[in-house]
Amino acid sequence: MSGSELGLAEAVSMALGGMIGGGIYAVLGVVAGITGPATWFAFVVAGLVAACGAYSYTVLNGVDDAHQGGSVSFVQRFVGNSTLAGMTGWTLLVGYVGSMAMYAFAFGEFTVALDAVPDSVAAVPLRPLVSVAAVAGFVGLNLVGARATGVVENVLVAAKVMVLVAFGLGGIVYATSSGSTTISLGADQLPTFGPVIAAAVSFVAFQGWQLLFYDQESFEDPSDTIGRAVAIAIPAAVVVYVLVAVATVTLAPQAVTKHPHTALVKAAGNILAPVGLSAVGYVGLTLSALVSTGSAINATLFSAGYFARGLVQNDLLPDRVGASSESGAPKRMLVILGVVTAAFAASGSLGAITSFASLAFIVVFGGASYLAFRERGRDAVHPVPPALGVVGTSAFFPLLLYHLYRAEPQTLTAVVGIGVAVVAVELLYFERDVIESEVATIEHRLQDGEHPLDD
Repeated sequence: MSGSELGLAEAVSMALGGMIGGGIYAVLGVVAGITGPATWFAFVVAGLVAACGAYSYTVLNGVDDAHQGGSVSFVQRFVGNSTLAGMTGWTLLVGYVGSMAMYAFAFGEFTVALDAVPDSVAAVPLRPLVSVAAVAGFVGLNLVGARATGVVENVLVAAKVMVLVAFGLGGIVYATSSGSTTISLGADQLPTFGPVIAAAVSFVAFQGWQLLFYDQESFEDPSDTIGRAVAIAIPAAVVVYVLVAVATVTLAPQAVTKHPHTALVKAAGNILAPVGLSAVGYVGLTLSALVSTGSAINATLFSAGYFARGLVQNDLLPDRVGASSESGAPKRMLVILGVVTAAFAASGSLGAITSFASLAFIVVFGGASYLAFRERGRDAVHPVPPALGVVGTSAFFPLLLYHLYRAEPQTLTAVVGIGVAVVAVELLYFERDVIESEVATIEHRLQDGEHPLDD
């Protein structure tokens, strides 16, 4: 595909699809469970911080043509530390795994929400099996090289956005005109930490735009096109999230409490109930959720595979995960990503998986904002957005950990444990030459009869 084939419309479609594709279906229930009617405000806050991170990506991307391509390239260019660049790349891969697990979990939840699908088979819960099967299916599609064309992607994204906007606007109109329902915006919660904590949890829902930076060769004038696309896509995603959040929390408050993960489809059924089409609304939005979360798994896996290939080519991942000479995404890496994703989706809770993925992207986007703020002396860099990005992510990180400590202490233990293990493995890999040199020095001293710690 030549660069001229992808312009601003395609870039906006890809960025918006990366966010709305599965984000709203996966995180809405989790966020609503934390902050209730103020869910809309949580999405606004998360979107604002994500927009600051996107601005930082855009300006850093335009500084040096030789170091375009996202966080890893930015660290290499502006910090000059290969170890830190590699750790950034690994952290992004962890975030992609969390994102895919989140989408797969939601895919399973919406599947078993259909009346025709049982919750369990032979006393075995069906949701984890469906999630694993979904991941396996999309890994298989990527292994054989199947991918939707740009036109198909545009149509799918447009359809998903239209369904959600129609649902949001229709729900608000129905609530205001029925007289029996009052729209609550949770004004009493806005001055509290609740919406900010919820914003931190939902941060993963705003990460899809940065995948554009790893596919720049597909765009004509990539710096300008991608920057404009991101500037359009993030506010558009915020608007959609706000409309859907207000409609869902207003029309299905009990479902938000009892069945938060599928409350959105319950609200859709309530909208069409007066005309006897409740089942149509329920099934229609459920099918939309399945298409959205499924396509989100596929798109993220495809992009993560190509991102991993770049890490292998730059010696930031071992060759064992895939040969850098492969024409597409390393097949072995696709399988590894799929296996880890399936394990997370099958064993974790949606809240835990969402928080885990959000933490990864908070760290990476916060780092990009910091790098952009350091370059504030350049004419192209305005200091305010990067500064807000640093402040926002710096607040999100401890608040999200605090939320896990209070709500899911076992998840916090697991997240910290996984984080420590990942960092340890990263340091062992990227500092392997230094470690090998030190070990060799100690061995020589022992052979010479010297104390290994003597200078």
